[in-house]
Amino acid sequence: MIEKKQFAEGRRITVNEVATATGLNRMTLSKLLNHKGYGTGTETIDKLCHYFGCSVDDLMEHLPADASSAAAPKDNNKSVGASLNGNAR
Repeated sequence: MIEKKQFAEGRRITVNEVATATGLNRMTLSKLLNHKGYGTGTETIDKLCHYFGCSVDDLMEHLPADASSAAAPKDNNKSVGASLNGNAR
């Protein structure tokens, strides 16, 4: 989502900028971006959706609880961090 917003606005957007604009802690955003499976609350997701002008399914997707033993994820599976980075498949 960050890359899409950067492209739309024609400028670079930093984690600090997202943190300031949303009121979220920079460390929370960093964990979302860098730690696969990091759990967060609905308030955080709501603030990110508002900031990016997107819906929840643009930020995240449900994965099976036992994803480590499940078959390889489909191409459309993505984590919150991957979506924020624009690396969603």
